[in-house]
Amino acid sequence: MNNTIDLSAIIVYYQKYEYDEIRPLFEEYKTNLDKTNLSYEFVFVIDGNMPEVLSEIKLIAQNNNNIKIIKLGRWFGDATSLQAGFEASEGKLILTLPSFQQVEADEIPKMVESLKGNDMVVGWRFPRMDSFLNNLQSKVFNNIVKTFVGTKFNDLKCNVRLLKREILDNIYMYGDQDRFLPLWAWRLGYKVKEIKVKQHKADYRQKLYPFKSYLQRTLELISLFFLIKFTKKPIRFFGSSGLIIFSIGAVLGVVLFVQRIFFDIALADRPIVLVSLLLIVFGMLAFAIGLVGELIIFTHAKDIKDYIIEDVYSYEKDAPKDVANL
Repeated sequence: MNNTIDLSAIIVYYQKYEYDEIRPLFEEYKTNLDKTNLSYEFVFVIDGNMPEVLSEIKLIAQNNNNIKIIKLGRWFGDATSLQAGFEASEGKLILTLPSFQQVEADEIPKMVESLKGNDMVVGWRFPRMDSFLNNLQSKVFNNIVKTFVGTKFNDLKCNVRLLKREILDNIYMYGDQDRFLPLWAWRLGYKVKEIKVKQHKADYRQKLYPFKSYLQRTLELISLFFLIKFTKKPIRFFGSSGLIIFSIGAVLGVVLFVQRIFFDIALADRPIVLVSLLLIVFGMLAFAIGLVGELIIFTHAKDIKDYIIEDVYSYEKDAPKDVANL
């Protein structure tokens, strides 16, 4: 690694997303990175076939010797593109920047200053200038994460983030997990700070997403909840849910048994009997899955590290007294 580079600014251009004019945005970012007095590089990642973007960045690179261009063979998505940018970067600090004006660029020095004493700084667009619908979507999404995960982040959709490289050595992103990078860092014990930054007026856009997107986000939240809460204790999830399902089925079975034995109520034409049996079987299966998960975790526990050591304090013990001089 080239130790002379303090910071790598990663900008990803996604084939399916909109982006602003490349050169003016680059100049804004560059002007404010100069204010930090850090040596830096730009890493542009092009996700998919975007010849006009590639051509423009190549023109910019002719007059700037601190630019890297990573072009992926096809569209791979947010997390994979960012991961490719991380692996190609050389800076001790990583700054992710959007390909559109989301936050005022002059907030970059503020974020660098805020990293002192922290491992990661996340932008929080405040006050939000979005429409009522966009604000509602954002609040619902972030409040769900707060409720089920237990964090206090207010703007996980903000793409402006500054972090130390060591965080990326312990986190590998996949799928659509890039938006949850602050949560993974927090889970491992890193100090993650969210600071208020000025939202760019151009970020005021009415965004309506297709139903498929909402379904995907729901599945992401379910996956996030399970991975953060129960990665090393699957029995807590499958076992508790299995016991609840089994108990409901067992109670129904007892009620049906009492009705048949003491009240002579026929069961042959009652679907509730089948429901009771299915609940008992599903409950036992869920509990069994939890036990199998525990066995797998136990077998591989020594290879799974879900924490980081912040510091080690060592003190020398007093030298033993010379017994002969007593």
